[in-house]
Formats: sequence, structure tokens, C-alpha cells
Amino acid sequence: MINRASYFFFTLFLLCTSLMAQAQQQNTETGPINEMLRSNGKIYVVVTVLVIIFIFIILYLVRLDRKISKLEHQQQSKP
Repeated sequence: MINRASYFFFTLFLLCTSLMAQAQQQNTETGPINEMLRSNGKIYVVVTVLVIIFIFIILYLVRLDRKISKLEHQQQSKP
């Protein structure tokens, strides 16, 4: 379990690192929605909300995996 978790977090770290590197590049996309969100500063709110939702989904899945593993262990230990 520890190996899977460490691989998962390492992969997540690499993904976040690559996203940060891409965020440093100049974005040349134009469009009314993109310009409106950037001009009002709301794009940061959207990104923050998406990151928070993603983190809670990951935490929920980790918690669910632990519960299932515990139930499997209890089932295997019964005679």
C-alpha cells in the first residue's frame, strides 16, 4: 500500500510541476470568455475551485480505498 501511495503522490507531484511550468508560458489564446475572465481576475477563482474539488475527490478516494482494504483484511482473517 505504501508503494502505491508513494507512486501516486510522486506522479501527482510531477503533474503539478509540469502544470506550473506551462503556466509560466505566455498564453496566446483569445476569445471573449477568456478575455473577460482574465480582465476581471476571475480565472484564478475558477482554477482555485477546480483544484479544491480535485483535492477533495482524491482525499475521498484514498479514504474509500483504506476502508475497503480494512474490510478485505477483516474478511480474510475470519475463519
